[in-house]
This record gives sequence, structure tokens and C-alpha cells, in this order.
Amino acid sequence: MSWGTELWDQFDNLEKHTQWGIDILEKYIKFVKERTEIELSYAKQLRNLSKKYQPKKNSKEEEEYKYTSCKAFISTLNEMNDYAGQHEVISENMASQIIVDLARYVQELKQERKSNFHDGRKAQQHIETCWKQLESSKRRFERDCKEADRAQQYFEKMDADINVTKADVEKARQQAQIRHQMAEDSKADYSSILQKFNHEQHEYYHTHIPNIFQKIQEMEERRIVRMGESMKTYAEVDRQVIPIIGKCLDGIVKAAESIDQKNDSQLVIEAYKSGFEPPGDIEFEDYTQPMKRTVSDNSLSNSRGEGKPDLKFGGKSKGKLWPFIKKNKGATPEDFSNLPPEQRRKKLQQKVDELNKEIQKEMDQRDAITKMKDVYLKNPQMGDPASLDHKLAEVSQNIEKLRLETQKFEAWLAEVEGRLPARNEQARRQSGLYDSQNPPTVNNCAQDRESSPDGSYTEEQNQESEVKVLATDFDDEFDDEEPLPAIGTCKALYTFEGQNEGTISVVEGETLYVIEEDKGDGWTRIRRNEDEEGYVPTSYVEVCLDKNAKDS
Repeated sequence: MSWGTELWDQFDNLEKHTQWGIDILEKYIKFVKERTEIELSYAKQLRNLSKKYQPKKNSKEEEEYKYTSCKAFISTLNEMNDYAGQHEVISENMASQIIVDLARYVQELKQERKSNFHDGRKAQQHIETCWKQLESSKRRFERDCKEADRAQQYFEKMDADINVTKADVEKARQQAQIRHQMAEDSKADYSSILQKFNHEQHEYYHTHIPNIFQKIQEMEERRIVRMGESMKTYAEVDRQVIPIIGKCLDGIVKAAESIDQKNDSQLVIEAYKSGFEPPGDIEFEDYTQPMKRTVSDNSLSNSRGEGKPDLKFGGKSKGKLWPFIKKNKGATPEDFSNLPPEQRRKKLQQKVDELNKEIQKEMDQRDAITKMKDVYLKNPQMGDPASLDHKLAEVSQNIEKLRLETQKFEAWLAEVEGRLPARNEQARRQSGLYDSQNPPTVNNCAQDRESSPDGSYTEEQNQESEVKVLATDFDDEFDDEEPLPAIGTCKALYTFEGQNEGTISVVEGETLYVIEEDKGDGWTRIRRNEDEEGYVPTSYVEVCLDKNAKDS
């Protein structure tokens, strides 16, 4: 099976076929190139997707990713990032092992094809030239033969005519001989050229064209083999990354199996536990007494020597709602006093840890500067030791500032930690028990708002609606309530922005009246004037109670 023998007369069709083969190869290269672009685009989209859902650093969202399910999600995102990297590897390998290699081969193939068909055309032109020479000599021989025949006939005619002179007859004879000789020469030339053409034609169809077509056939078969090898490489490039992609998927499965629902539930407790005890039972209030409510000797008002309740329901009471009813958002106090005890303790501990890390960082920097200074002292040519004094003093000053800051937060932390175990005092405060007295009913209503079951300080709607209903019935009764008497004075140690309902803002150094001391919840009730009173954190003020108030 050889193109040289089977397709000896199909030069033009072979030229078209080989060009089609190169076009197919270039089309395959284009296909692989578009595949690499798709892989790169897919990898880029996967990376962007993974980045989009990564938690932002130093944000609330990052804190939420402490749960095992969220950690598994982060692991999934990281694995997807690695997964995207494998698609980039596919693109790179296909580009280097297929596209670049085939592109170079196509250029070589085009050059080889051009050379082979150039040789074929050259052989064609040569045989065509030989054919033209043969045709020319044949026509010349034919013409000379005809001329010789005419000259012979003329001579014979002249020789038979008695009226023609002998000289004319001789001239005609000589002319006939000349024409006959020319015909013989043309015959010999035609015979020679014919033999040469037949030889050239045999060489053309049995040697030159078969050799050229054999080269073209081999070239085409190499192209086909090369294309098949490239397709194998195409599959192998994909196959090489399958184990790594499998590891990425195994990582996602492992992350999913690491999810611990019990651990997440415990983290929810740690995140939202307030540290308060549940409120006590609400006592029955007897309203059968006409006009006037019977007040128990154990009530809160009796502890102050008053005949009227401590808190009023409804909107007419100013500054007497529990300060933890959060109505609007404001700046967070530095000591986190707006948080429940347990959450406040966690925030303070976190702040102390952060400050200690900063202190350690500054100390490491100080040690490094000190070592550098020692090096300069031993080797003055390396630098001036005095140039580091300013930096050393600056670092030492920063350390001192951080230590003072740490001491402040540690004091607040010690205050909270010292109060948290004392559940009895807190329970008495939340139940409304002072000095082993029976809990007054009004204070228990306020307690319901003080600590909701989820540990937050927001007022639940059902409780709010209940208070409003009660307020409608009893506002008139308590409209004329007299203000609580002052039991001492206090001086504001720090500025406090009272942005929650029931709190009052104070300025550092300001002196105010104390009308209710801290009962273990970290808040002291104070008054500025008749219309301005509320709660402030006890740690923000220095309290000085009257002697009579202390004795009572």
C-alpha cells in the first residue's frame, strides 16, 4: 500500500488532503488552548468563591467561626482553593506538553510538506518540458516530411516536362534532395527526443513521483501518530491530578466528620451565658384592701423607712427602670459594664490577654534593641549606641503604658471574678431579698426584665406588654411618689455615658447624691437633681455613705 503506486495521478488531491490534515491538527491545538483557558477561568472562579466566603479578619464573623461546623466549612474552602490549584496545573501542563509542542511540530510539518510538493511540482515541470520538446520535434519532422514530398513531386513534374530546361530540372532535383535530407535529420532528432522522453516519463512515474509521494505519505502518517500521542497526553494530564483532587475531597470529608454538635452547643453556652440566677417566684399581691395596698413589713420600701414602693410601672416614672433594659445602641463602656457578668468577665479576660501579648511584643523589641546596643558598644564601627537610646526609651514608655492599662483591666476582672462566685448575694438581689427579708412583689416584676432567659438585657415583648398593662392600672396611684432620700454622696472617678434606659451620664470629678447603694450587681443608684437620677457602674464612682445610712 503506497501512495506512489496507488495514487500516482492524484497529485492535486494529495496536496489538498495534506493541507486538510494540517488544518485538523491546528484545530485540535485550538481546542486544547480553549480547554486551558476554561481550566484557568474555572480555577480563578473557585479561588474567588473560596475567598468570598472566608471570614474577614478582626471581625465579628471571624469570632463566629469557632464552632466545629464553621471550622469544617473553612477547611472546605481551603480544600477548594487547593482543588482550584490542580485545575491550574492541568492548564499549565496542557499548554507546555501539548500546545507548545504541537505548535512547533505544525511549523515543521508545513515546511516539510512545502518541500515535498515543491519537488513534485519540479518533477512535473520537467516532464512537461520534455513532452513539449517531443511534440516540437514531432511537428518539425512532420513538416519536413511534407516539404520533402512536395519537393520530390515538383522535381518529377519538372523532369517530365520537355519544355523545362535542364538547369531548372537539376535545380529541382537538388532542392528535393535537400528537403529529403532535412526530413531524415528531423526523423533522427524526433527519434532521439522520443527515446529520451520515454526514459524521463518512466523515471517520473516509477521513481520520482513514488519517492515524493512516499515521503508525503510518511509525513501524513507521522502527523496522525503525533495527534494520537497528544490525545493520550491530554488524558494523562487530567489523570495525574486525580490523586491530589481525591486528597482534597478526602480533606472535605474529614472536615465534615470532625463536626461535633455537642462541642458547638457548649460553645453557645460559653458565648451567651449571663451568669445570673433565674428570677424567683412572684408573690401574690392582695388588692382586696380598699384604696390602699397593704405593704409587708419585709418589703423594700420598709427597708428604707418609706411607705411607697421602690419602682413604678409605666412611662411616668423617670430614671427608675432597671438599667439593663436596652433601648438603643451606644458606645461600649471601657470596662464592658453593659454586659452580663459572665460575658463581661470573658471580654475583660480577652482584653487582658491582648494587652499581655502586646507587652510581650514590646519587651521582645526592647531586648532586641538592648542586644543591638551592646553590639554597638563592643563594635563602635557598626553604629552609634546613643542612636538607640530614644527608641529604647520609647519602647519602655509603651511597656509602662500597657502595664498600667493591664492593671486597670485586671482590677475590673478581679472585681467581676470576685463577685461571680457569690451567688447568694446575687440571688438575693435578683429575688429582691435584702437582709433576709421577704421579696417584694414590685421588685420581682422588675427582676423579670432584668435577666431574660437567654441572658440578654433586652426587654421581652410579653413582659413589656405586661408592665404596660400594670402601668395603666397603677400609674395614678404612684404619681405622687416622693423621691428617695439621699443616703450619701459619691464622686465620679471616670466619665460614664448612660445610653441605656435607667442609667445616668456622669462626668469625671462630678459629685452626686447616692440614693441606693450597690446590692451586688455592680450598679449604684444616684441623683443629680430632682428630675435626674439613674444607675451608674459602681466601679466608676467613689461612694461615701452617711453614718446613719450605714447603721440602718
